[in-house]
Amino acid sequence: MDIELWWFLALPLFFALGWLAARIDIRQVVHESRALPRSYLSGLNFLLNEQQDKAIDAFIEAVKIDPQTIELHFALGSLFRRRGETDRAIRMHQNLVDREDLSEEQRLQALAELGQDYLKAGLLDRAEAVFIKLRASRLNDLAMRYLLEIYQQEKDWAKAVEAAKALPDHESVMWRKEVANFYCELATSALASSKHDDARHYLDEAFAINRRCIRASLVLGDLLLAEGQYEAAIDVWKRVEGQDPVYLALVAERIMDAHARLGRVDQGQTLLRSWLERHPSLDLLDEVFHWELEKEGSRAAYDLVREELRRNPTLLGLDKLLEAALLTAPAEQRGDLELVKQLIHGHTRRVARYRCTECGFKARQFQWRCPACGGWETYPPRRTEEYDLAP
Repeated sequence: MDIELWWFLALPLFFALGWLAARIDIRQVVHESRALPRSYLSGLNFLLNEQQDKAIDAFIEAVKIDPQTIELHFALGSLFRRRGETDRAIRMHQNLVDREDLSEEQRLQALAELGQDYLKAGLLDRAEAVFIKLRASRLNDLAMRYLLEIYQQEKDWAKAVEAAKALPDHESVMWRKEVANFYCELATSALASSKHDDARHYLDEAFAINRRCIRASLVLGDLLLAEGQYEAAIDVWKRVEGQDPVYLALVAERIMDAHARLGRVDQGQTLLRSWLERHPSLDLLDEVFHWELEKEGSRAAYDLVREELRRNPTLLGLDKLLEAALLTAPAEQRGDLELVKQLIHGHTRRVARYRCTECGFKARQFQWRCPACGGWETYPPRRTEEYDLAP
């Protein structure tokens, strides 16, 4: 009975203590909310309404009132960077880095933000120095990804290889393709400097990472051609059909060059015609047309383009047909044909560009890396019109 009475006495005491603790917590929250500058809350409201200009003005006012608001400094610096005001973002984050009252976690975050500011501003050397400081920290992976982007912009392919291999997921399919292209860049540079042994070493590395690297096959053929091994170069380039026939347009000129050195132009033409029949391509047609015109004459070139246009009707093919027709037409008809060709050519300029399969960026020149999104091998040598007509 004594125990039961004790519990009856203790229960009201527990409730009273709980009520008191709750009151203290509520007072603390109210006190903290009142301590926040009013402009800080206004800034948050502007952000939620996507009014960045007004949000920045409000946050600047809040920082003036209470310089200790660390998170507010981070938010403001990020807003400056997103708006392209990199000078202000750099000053904001540099001030944070220089502060002595920051925790180690906050200092690392400030350094990462500062490195991104430098990168956005195009100050690659400063950005690199910042991200190197972040290596071996908890932000190591983030730093390595930004360093990889910097080395690609600087075209420092050796460092790009090291950075890519330091990433935790470097063995994924995406990174194998990228690293293989880094080695191809190194091989191309070595070949241009007549350093054939170095070029062969880099190509071996590219194939070791990606056995189906089309670019490595192209550069290896170039290396063999430079060494006078014409037959071997042709054999290497023929592999591209099995790797991805879209890239045969890049091989066509090389194939004809090697066959011409061997005195077997007819054999090269036959090979290109067979490729064109199996894998229609506007760029490949252009190369076949050139050699047909040079070796067989304008009439044969006209017949070739006409037959191809029947199989694959395109504006670019029609433009090529009119070019061939001008060479064979009587003098009194050339004026009309030239007028029609000019009209067609005005339309073909829009559909004669290459297009990135990832971001849709278009350009007149083929490139291994998209200038817009930075993707590797996302820019195949196919004209926009070919994509539009594909089923």
